[in-house]
Amino acid sequence: MPDEPSAVRLLRDGARATIVIDRAAKKNAIDEAAWRAFVDVAAQIAADPEIAVVVVRGASGIFSAGADIAEFVALTTADAARRDAFADAVRGGEEAVAAVDRPTIAAIEGVCVGGGCQIALACDIRIAAEGTRFGVTPAKLGIVYPVASTRRLVAAVGRAAAKDLLFTGRLILAEEALRIGLVDRVVPAGDLASEVETLAGQILANSRYSLAASKRIVDALDDEAPDHAALEALWRGGFAGEDLKEGAQAFLDKRKPAFTWRSGG
Repeated sequence: MPDEPSAVRLLRDGARATIVIDRAAKKNAIDEAAWRAFVDVAAQIAADPEIAVVVVRGASGIFSAGADIAEFVALTTADAARRDAFADAVRGGEEAVAAVDRPTIAAIEGVCVGGGCQIALACDIRIAAEGTRFGVTPAKLGIVYPVASTRRLVAAVGRAAAKDLLFTGRLILAEEALRIGLVDRVVPAGDLASEVETLAGQILANSRYSLAASKRIVDALDDEAPDHAALEALWRGGFAGEDLKEGAQAFLDKRKPAFTWRSGG
């Protein structure tokens, strides 16, 4: 029998990569196999220095309706080892997306609920189409949102708004999501693809050393005890880097720079 198609796929278009959640029959609900597949696609990105920016989206006009509830039902009668394996898969998938060392953009439309919000919050920038519905709904199921996911939610919307979403489990529209900080931009539904393409193009024009260092520094500032010496070295390292030589000369020459630094370089 042929292998089942992966619920999470990686597509390439030059230096752009797209992670596609593709379980359209389930409104792109994220099951255990999909959580594990995020780890696989993140590893593919890490192994390819030519990828400069990553978009995360759902297939068929839906980001993700959340978790696959059928799996939760099965967990209620499973043993502790089985439940732990499932929890590890969820945490591993989300953290794999968060750990991608290239800029990540969540292109959100349709619905983005529960596990879908986990993946969106693990991305660097979130752009939503008008009319998209968001929700953080563990209280409707009798479960608890993961600790790392809750931390990201609080960082995005603040404690009060996070408690509102967690306590009520209510669905909100993209406009409210923008107001509270859950997303960074809201655009007309028909403009989502072009808006994401424009943003990706702006990122691609810049130094990958600057991008990688900036992401690492910003993310590290969330740590209780960031390694300031290592972060300082990233800043200082730019002065001796190949990209500064090219970027400064291009500025003087009034031309577009052709940066050459790559991840691992």
